[in-house]
Amino acid sequence: MITLRAKASNRFYFYTFFNLLMRLLKILSAALIISNFSAKAQVDTSSIASDSIYNSQIEQTFTTSLDLSEDGQEGQDVSGLLQSSRDVFTNVAGFNFSAARYRVRGYDSENFFVSMNGLNLNDPESGRAIWAFWGGLNDVTRYQESKPGISASSYSFGGIGGFSNINARASSIRKGSRISYASANRSYRHRAMITHGTGMMDNGLAVAVSASTRLSNEGYVEGTYYSGASYFLSIEKKLNNKHSLGVVAFGAPTVQGKRSISTQETYDLTGNNYYNSYWGYQNGEKRNSRVRNNHKPMVMLNHYFDVNEKTKLTSSAFYSFGKQGNTRLNWYGAADPRPDYYRNLPSYYNQPGDEGVFQNLTSLWQNQDPSTTQLDFDQMYFSNTKNLFTLNNANGGSTSLTGNRAKYIIEEARNDVSHYGFNTVISHQKTDNLMLTGGLTVSLYKSNNFKVINDLLGADFWVDVDQFAERDFANESAAQSDVNNPNNVIYEGDRFGYDYDISVNTYSGFAQVEGTSAKIDWFTALSLSSTTFWRTGNMKNGLFPDNSEGDSEKQSHLNYGVKGGLVYKITGRHLIQLNGAYLTRAPFARNAFVSPRTRNEIVLGLEDEKIMSGDISYLVRYPKAKIRATSYYTSIKDKSWARSFYHDELNTFVNYMMTGVDQLFMGIEFGAEINITPTIIASGAFATGQFLYDSRPNATITQDNSTELLAENKIIYFKNFRIGGIPQTASSIGIKYNSPKYWFTGVNFNYFTNAYLDANPDRRTEEALTKYVSADPQVDDIIDQTKLDDDYVLNFFIGKSWRLKNKYYLRLNLNVNNVLDNTDFETGGFEQLRYDQSNVDKFPPRIGYMLGRTYFAMVTFQF
Repeated sequence: MITLRAKASNRFYFYTFFNLLMRLLKILSAALIISNFSAKAQVDTSSIASDSIYNSQIEQTFTTSLDLSEDGQEGQDVSGLLQSSRDVFTNVAGFNFSAARYRVRGYDSENFFVSMNGLNLNDPESGRAIWAFWGGLNDVTRYQESKPGISASSYSFGGIGGFSNINARASSIRKGSRISYASANRSYRHRAMITHGTGMMDNGLAVAVSASTRLSNEGYVEGTYYSGASYFLSIEKKLNNKHSLGVVAFGAPTVQGKRSISTQETYDLTGNNYYNSYWGYQNGEKRNSRVRNNHKPMVMLNHYFDVNEKTKLTSSAFYSFGKQGNTRLNWYGAADPRPDYYRNLPSYYNQPGDEGVFQNLTSLWQNQDPSTTQLDFDQMYFSNTKNLFTLNNANGGSTSLTGNRAKYIIEEARNDVSHYGFNTVISHQKTDNLMLTGGLTVSLYKSNNFKVINDLLGADFWVDVDQFAERDFANESAAQSDVNNPNNVIYEGDRFGYDYDISVNTYSGFAQVEGTSAKIDWFTALSLSSTTFWRTGNMKNGLFPDNSEGDSEKQSHLNYGVKGGLVYKITGRHLIQLNGAYLTRAPFARNAFVSPRTRNEIVLGLEDEKIMSGDISYLVRYPKAKIRATSYYTSIKDKSWARSFYHDELNTFVNYMMTGVDQLFMGIEFGAEINITPTIIASGAFATGQFLYDSRPNATITQDNSTELLAENKIIYFKNFRIGGIPQTASSIGIKYNSPKYWFTGVNFNYFTNAYLDANPDRRTEEALTKYVSADPQVDDIIDQTKLDDDYVLNFFIGKSWRLKNKYYLRLNLNVNNVLDNTDFETGGFEQLRYDQSNVDKFPPRIGYMLGRTYFAMVTFQF
C-alpha cells in the first residue's frame, strides 16, 4: 500500500459573507459571493488511514467560475410557483428552464410553500408540493400571490425558496365565463376547460366553478396515455359587513400510463431516446404496466372576519382524503420479465463463448421485435394458466386449494391519506408604517400504505408469502407477510405484502412584523412548531414479529425559525435587498424508517435539519427596464436520504438510508426585461451556482427479507459531489413583439450546463476501492460522477386576441417547445444503486431525455 496525499487541483471558491447571530435569532447581514478565486483543494483525511487510496480520490475537487459578463411525472415540480411570479428572474426562468428540470437555487420542493386561501398544500409526509393533485385548474390557480426566496408572507412563515398562495375565494375570482380547448402532443392530446364566476352578487353570494378534462390514447412517448379530470367549486356568503363564510372543494382524478428511463444501450439498440420499457402487447393491444392513479380531493371552510378597518382575521378548517396508486409487475418463481433487465440485454452476453447469443439478441433488439424489446403479456398469461398448484393449509386452515397459482401479477402500491386540520391568521395595521401578522396551524395527517392485486394476469390466486424468506429460512412463519393470516390466498383487489400507517401531527405558529419608511422597508418573523410522527403496522411480519405490528416509538421534534429582510431604497428606481434566515426542521417521516414496509425501526442518527440561508439583491425598476441581480448562500445540514431498489442476487428490496447529509447551495441569479421599443421587449435570465453535498454521511443498509444489517454507520465520501438531476447553470435570452393590433409573438433561446446524474453513494466508500491501488484505471471509473452534456433548446410562441361586440373575447395561442427538435438533450437520471466492483459498466446509469419538438395550441372564448 502507498501513502497518499490529497489530490491537488485548481479550485474556484465562492466566498459568501453574511452573519447570522443564531443565539440572538437576528439577521445582521446577507451573502456576498466573490468569484474567480482559485486555491488548492484540501481534503480532510484525518479520520481515514493514511495508506488508503481513498484519501486522495474520493472527495472530488470542484471548479466553477461565476462570471457576471434558472414521472418524472408531469406537474410534480414547482414550475407553477415560478410562472405565477412577477419577479423578473423567476418569470423568465419558470417557463423556459422547467423543461430541463431546473430547480431555483437547486432547492428541493419542500423549501417552497404552496397554499390555497392560506392553507398549506405541501405533503406532511414528504414536505413536497405536488401540483398534479390540483392540475387542470389553470383558470383558478392563475390567481396567485407569489414571492421568491426569503420574504414576508401574510399566510405562514414560508420557506427559504419562496411561497405561492392561490386565492380561491369566490368573490376574488374574475366575474364571467371562460371556455377553452387545447391540443397538444405531450402527456395529453386534448384538454377542454370551462370556468364561471359570478362575482359578489346583490344577495351577498359569490360562486365560482371550474372543470376540465385532459385525454390522450397515446402521448409523445410510445405506450403512455393520459386520462384526467379536474373540478373546483368555491362558494362565499357575505353575512354582513364584517363576516363572510366560504366553502372550497377541488380535486383532479388522474390515470396516467408512465414512461421509463433506461440505459443508453437500449436507446442505441432501438434508435430511440424515448424507448419505454413499461409497455407491451396483450392480444395485439398496447398495455402499460406502470400506471399512476391519483385522486386526493380537498374541502375547506373559510371564515373571513374584518374586525375593524385595521384588523382582519381569517380562519379555516380543512379535510383532504383520497388515494395515490402506482402499479408495477411482480413475479414468483419466474424469470424477470422486464425487457431492459441487464440479463435480457445483449451486453450481458458480450463475452467469449456467448457470441451467438449476443449477435442474435442484438439483432432482435435492433429489429425491435416486441417480444424482446417490450413486455410479453401474452407469455405471462400463458405461464399463469399452466401453473396448476395445490396449496395446503390455505389461509391458515386445514383445507387445501388447487388452482393456477400466479407466477406474474400486476400489483398496485397505494398511499391513501386522511388529513385534516385548522388554520387561523390575524393581521393588524398598527400604524401607517407597521403591520403585524400572526397565525396558528394544526395539522393531523395519516397515510395508509399497502399493496393490492390489480390483475392476476389469468391466474386463479396469489399466495401472500415472501418467496425469498421462504428460500432462506427453515422457519415457515418467517416467510409470512402477516403471521396472523398464514398462507393467505389473495385475489384481485385484496391487500397483501405490507400494510402500515404513517401518522404526522404538527402544531405550529408564526409572528411577523413589517415596517416601511422613506428609505427602508423591512420585516422580521419567528416560527415555532412541534411535530410528532410514528408508524403503525397493520400486519405482523414473519421476519420481524416483535417489531412490525402496532405503533412504533413516537418521534417528537420541537423546531423554530427566524428570518428577516430589508430593502434599502437608493432612489425610487434603484434598490438593495438583504434577506437571511435560520431555521430547524423535523425530518420527514417518509425518510425516517429503516424499512417501513416490514418493521417499526427508526433510522440511526436521525436529527432535525438545520437550515441557514441568505441573499443580497440589486434591483432596478424603470417603466422600460426591470433588472434583478442576486447572490445567495444556503446551507442545509443533517438531512436524511432514503432509497430502495431491487437486488436480483439477494432477491429482495434493499433499503439504503443516509443520515448527516449536508448540502450547500451558492450562486447568482440575474434577470432583466427591457422595452427596446413600445412594441419590442427583450428578456433574459442567467443562473449559475454550485449545488453540493457538504459532508460525509453515515449509511445504514438493510434488506426486506433478512433481519441482518448489510451495513451500519458506513461512511459515505460525498463531500463536494454535485447534487444531481439539475443543471447548475442555466441561461435564457428572448425577444417578444406586441402588435398594436392585438397579436404577439416571441422566441427564447435557452442554454444549460453543469448537469450531473444523482450519484450512487455506495461507490464513494472505502469498501468500493479495497481491491485496487491508486494507479488502477477502475478507481476513477468508480468514483467519478457522471456529467451530462451541455445543451440548448429554442422555444417559440404566438398569440392573437379579438374583441367581439365590445364584451366578448376570442384568444388563440400557440407554444412550440424545442423548435429545432433536439432529441439528444439529457435532462437527468441516476447512477444505479446496484453496481459491480469489478465492472462498473455492468449496471450503467439510467438517463432521461427532453422531449423533441412539442406544441400546445389553445383557443379561448371569454364572456
